[in-house]
Amino acid sequence: MSVEGKVVLITGASRGIGAAAARAFAAGGARVALTARSADSLGQLAAEIGEQALAVPCDVARYWEVAAAVDAVVGTWGRLDVLVGNAGAIEPIAHMADVDPEEWSRVIDVNLKGVFHGMRAALRPMLAQGGGTILTVSSGAAHNPVEAWSHYCASKAGAAMLTSCLDLEYRGRGIRAMGLSPGTVATEMQREIKRSGINPVSQLNWDDHIPPEWPAEALVWMCGADADEFVGQEVSLRDPAIRSRVGVA
Repeated sequence: MSVEGKVVLITGASRGIGAAAARAFAAGGARVALTARSADSLGQLAAEIGEQALAVPCDVARYWEVAAAVDAVVGTWGRLDVLVGNAGAIEPIAHMADVDPEEWSRVIDVNLKGVFHGMRAALRPMLAQGGGTILTVSSGAAHNPVEAWSHYCASKAGAAMLTSCLDLEYRGRGIRAMGLSPGTVATEMQREIKRSGINPVSQLNWDDHIPPEWPAEALVWMCGADADEFVGQEVSLRDPAIRSRVGVA
């Protein structure tokens, strides 16, 4: 499947992997809807991409805002073919005895509830049109504990299970659900991790991280038939064989 002419909604599209994915899908001929809380950043990216981009500011932690964004996309382009659940947060990086409970909960709202909100809102038009692809940006932290990342690890583990549940419930109705675990990526989140000075990830050099264009290309690839064997699973961009298939080896 080419993404030419497809309608793609990307959460957390104002920077990092989300912005790179928007450019990659647009380069492939897709129409891209960009969501994030930063209206200014979204507007700048939409202007860069051109008429095939639509900026729809929203907070993924609020279901009604995500549902309104999906409605805006369908109202503009008539359908929704791909959802990329990319929005994520990691601050505050802190040990469990020290972290502020409200700030901890906010990360759960974005990383876990935000993923569910996107899935829930996208399912209505996708099921009505006979199918669609829902991709969630995961992490190695979904499967392994990391010091001072209790909120991030728990939320990413929950999002991975949501993807499995989505596959179980809706594969038979045309929904292709997959996760992408990109490894460490050179984004603003890695700068936040570096500043914390906590755990081995913060000690990595900047050139240890892959560029955000690599997971962006992987997300485009996951929409095609070559990735069908991974439906219901998590694709790891750390795997050299996957990098080769994506074309970023």
